[in-house]
Amino acid sequence: MKNIEIQTITINNKAYPYLLKQIYNNPKRLYVLGNVDNLNKKGVTIVGSRNCTSYGKKIATELAYILSKKGYVIVSGLAIGIDTYAHIGALKAGKETIAVLAHGLNQIYPKQNRELAIEILKHNGTLISEYPINEKIKKENFVKRNRIMSGLTEKTIVVEAEEKSGSLVTANFALEQGRDVYAVLGDINSKNSMGTNKLIQEGAKTLIF
Repeated sequence: MKNIEIQTITINNKAYPYLLKQIYNNPKRLYVLGNVDNLNKKGVTIVGSRNCTSYGKKIATELAYILSKKGYVIVSGLAIGIDTYAHIGALKAGKETIAVLAHGLNQIYPKQNRELAIEILKHNGTLISEYPINEKIKKENFVKRNRIMSGLTEKTIVVEAEEKSGSLVTANFALEQGRDVYAVLGDINSKNSMGTNKLIQEGAKTLIF
């Protein structure tokens, strides 16, 4: 993402997301590409399996589209799978979306989503990271990143998730942060529904399509 100005926002800056200030272990500095104003707009976080089904793709896209049209900024992680389709749904609605990255903003991971990242910026969206511009990709940073995804909004929706999934980590962060968690009810015979159905059993609000 060269030749685009990266802004640095500290926790004492008025542009810093007010909801993120409320969470434990919030990042003291954010690096931002794109529209900073999106960080303080009403949002919904949508996450799910990287190995999503066609059903999951459809639901993520439709949910993001509908919620975007209702005035919510869609937050996700630019990962392959549900994250990708959440961002795409917002773009189809002609609305802004926020992608939270787990590395420096001088690169895009996964590489196949570089064009998606560019489209997000073209549509007045935002890419953010807590990591310095040249921070390399580290596996452990993806888990830490999830607390920011949930922390930016009051609602987190899990579309599909296997029994052990990074999406469940995001949901748990949201619960710890006192935020609402929703899960899409799925086919009990699908491994991609094991995580979401478990969330529902544990008290997450149910979304049925």
